[in-house]
Amino acid sequence: MEPPTPESAADDVEQALKFLDGRWKLVILFRLFGGKLQRFSQLQRAISGISQKMLIQQLRQMESDGIVRRIVHHQVPPKVEYALTDWGQALCPALDALLKWAALRDPAPGTAMPITDKDSADPRFK
Repeated sequence: MEPPTPESAADDVEQALKFLDGRWKLVILFRLFGGKLQRFSQLQRAISGISQKMLIQQLRQMESDGIVRRIVHHQVPPKVEYALTDWGQALCPALDALLKWAALRDPAPGTAMPITDKDSADPRFK
């Protein structure tokens, strides 16, 4: 396998980010991180401003993408819970790294704190 080119790497990242595209997907992800099982009604109450239709739409898309799994309990009244798949849970460290990266931003627009050798384990910065 050849090393990625800047163009192919950018394309791959763009494709990966499409899984998270949508106003509510990241909020849903953070509500489900850590192996939490959430009923639809719990998610709807926890996410202020989301409509029932939008929550259904986002959950269905995340389920079809393999990020969320829907667990149906056959009982009366019906009970449906949502949880992250292992692949969905694997997003946690990546999003944590993104949060840490965003925290490095200097409050002044257009400037950022420099990355030093001790800040990065990535050999490209050494």
